[in-house]
Amino acid sequence: RDDPAIPQLLKDMQAMTPSGHHLKLALKLQDFAKVMFKPMRQQRDEETPEDFFYFVDFQRHNAEIAAFHLDRILDFRRVPPVAGRLVSVTREILSVAHNEDLRAVFFTSPANNTCFFAKCLYACKTEYAVCGNPDLLEGSLSAYLPGLSIAPRISIPNPWTRSYTFTGREEWEVNPFYCDTIKELYPYNSGNRLLNIIDMSVFDFLTGNMDRHHYEIFTKFGDEGFLLHLDNARGFGKHSQDEMSILAPLSQCCMIKRSTLLRLQLLARPEFRLSDVMKESLEGDTLRPILTEPHLLALDRRLQKVLRVVQRCIRKLGMDEVITKDFVKSTQRPETATEMDKTR
Repeated sequence: RDDPAIPQLLKDMQAMTPSGHHLKLALKLQDFAKVMFKPMRQQRDEETPEDFFYFVDFQRHNAEIAAFHLDRILDFRRVPPVAGRLVSVTREILSVAHNEDLRAVFFTSPANNTCFFAKCLYACKTEYAVCGNPDLLEGSLSAYLPGLSIAPRISIPNPWTRSYTFTGREEWEVNPFYCDTIKELYPYNSGNRLLNIIDMSVFDFLTGNMDRHHYEIFTKFGDEGFLLHLDNARGFGKHSQDEMSILAPLSQCCMIKRSTLLRLQLLARPEFRLSDVMKESLEGDTLRPILTEPHLLALDRRLQKVLRVVQRCIRKLGMDEVITKDFVKSTQRPETATEMDKTR
């Protein structure tokens, strides 16, 4: 929470000059750090088209930025740092692209804008190109995690993954007692893993992200390791719709960490309203405003729905069964802890 390296890292990502990259726009900075650049594909006031499935939705750069700030506000701190930035396609990308195959995907559009597209299996044709204006391109920069040799991690299927077909349905979608089965399985039958999945579902519900098919953990910490909240670009697509199925881990398992619930209750209070705290936090990004007002207000509405799900669970099972005590970090500021305790 108080590590001075994080704000400095955000400043570096916003200002440091890229010195190279590859097809996925992984930019190497002057100090050899690497960041993933996701270009703007959708205007902030546009919503995901009604006929789009979640697995073909746009990748939104502002969603990556907003998710990082929301993750910090919720005190999960599981999203690697993200900063917004304007990049010169010609000066900062094309001029340092020495690979001929890479240079071949750049072109000048009829509107005289510098554009490029990717070589891949899906949506990688010139009609899906990303264009600067005329060569300045807005996007998000996400800090790379340490290499696998330094910080090994594994990717694990989310027990509440969705069917990535047009007609399929997963067991959790048709079986209201699905969580009873999950609770019997390793590693969800002990420790914090299932509670961390529920944390992640709350986070994804607030952002509206339905595309959480896997999660990653650092192997160093064993079964008690926290979940990494990676790849959040499909959030904040629809401010007018709340996808309640994202909360299935919470509504089916009826469990939540005490610290998570206290934080949510605090952010539901008028003096600490989630939309206000988010708006203030996002003002620090160079691409502000990151979210439109309807998306900010949607956070407050969704937060109330999360709390109502918890209340239904408590009425059904009792507080002791639903609210799980967990260790509160010693770095918690006393005044904040007091405020959170008042919300019980």
